[in-house]
Amino acid sequence: MIKEFYYTMQTYLPMLLAMLLCIIGSAYFSATETAFSSLNKTRLKAMAEKGNRKAALSLRLGEQYDKLISTILIGNNLVNIASASIGTVLFVDLLGSSIGPTVSTVVITIVVLIFGEITPKSVAKDMPERFSMFSAPLLKGLIWLLTPLNFIFSAWKRFVAKVLRLESDNVMSQEELLLLLDEVEQGGAINQDEGELMRNIVEFGDMEAQDILTHRTDLEGVPVDATKEEIADTFTQSRYSRLLVYEESMDHIIGILHQKDFYAGSGVTTAPITDIMAKPIFIGPTEKLNDLLQLLQKRKAHVAVVIDEYGGTQGIVTMEDILEELVGEIWDEHDEVVEQIRQTGEHSYIVDGLTSMDDFSAQFDLDCQSDSVSLGGWVMEQLGRVPAPGDSFTYETLTVTVLSLDVHRVDTVRVDVSEPVQQS
Repeated sequence: MIKEFYYTMQTYLPMLLAMLLCIIGSAYFSATETAFSSLNKTRLKAMAEKGNRKAALSLRLGEQYDKLISTILIGNNLVNIASASIGTVLFVDLLGSSIGPTVSTVVITIVVLIFGEITPKSVAKDMPERFSMFSAPLLKGLIWLLTPLNFIFSAWKRFVAKVLRLESDNVMSQEELLLLLDEVEQGGAINQDEGELMRNIVEFGDMEAQDILTHRTDLEGVPVDATKEEIADTFTQSRYSRLLVYEESMDHIIGILHQKDFYAGSGVTTAPITDIMAKPIFIGPTEKLNDLLQLLQKRKAHVAVVIDEYGGTQGIVTMEDILEELVGEIWDEHDEVVEQIRQTGEHSYIVDGLTSMDDFSAQFDLDCQSDSVSLGGWVMEQLGRVPAPGDSFTYETLTVTVLSLDVHRVDTVRVDVSEPVQQS
């Protein structure tokens, strides 16, 4: 009996040890694949910058992901096939050729699935950076060892891509990036304010000067031949630190006058206005905000004048306007808080004509396909003419009535909703 047991152990122990090593190898390759596909590169970079060599090695391996994944797949398939082959030989020898292969298939599948796939992948998913650093040294050696096979598979991949005309599209779209920001914010990695700032930065590149300009009807300026007293009064009444200087009309702006240059020492400057005013920067309405920001920084200017297609003044964009698109509203002690959309009844609202169409559409859940930037422009577009107080029209669930005009511009409107509006 002892001799038979000794013989059995001598015969089957090497196979059992080989199967155990194959299962461990399967677990290693499965966990490594999961770790490198779900690790946080930013976290690894931070550790690498602090001198962690394994973190730096993991980053380098991650940069050659095709070669990395080929090595992992080759290794995983080799150990799984080896364990299945050894298991078949073992169970056929123990149980015979009739049921041995079936028992081997069931047992090896269950063992590999539990200990070679599910368990190691679950563990690696919870600590991808730690496991990638643990597996990196051995993986580096395996990549070098399997270089010939990796070369063959890389060539095959290029051949298949060429035959099937496959094009890699790894560029993340703006919509995908915004969706990713929402997921990161919901996951708690960033707070709501940080998420809003990042969304503003992502959307900033698509915005144009005409989206944020102050319209010419709201501009403050002085004629070039104005007296010093008139200019001082305009500074006092407008509370602006800069005024436009024009000849004949606002369509011919010739300079920007800064308050600090106008008041020299303890009184008004004695220099002519034309000597102290800055040369204006003129841009088109479709100028991108990121380009405009760079232009203002380069020219050390604060204001850009937006020119329409006829060469007239459409409005201005200031540095503050641009920064507000990134960080939100910037208030100073002279700003007046204006409630642009004010609810006056259960389903009635008073709305400022300067309200942006984006804010108006969001408030009343509309899908407006309009070229107008402001509510006032949209009202004129719907009526097809310059409106008069009392003019009204119906759009979807809204009845819009013009209440007042500022010269020829829509000042305020009343909006009556036939259905309750979900407050934004």
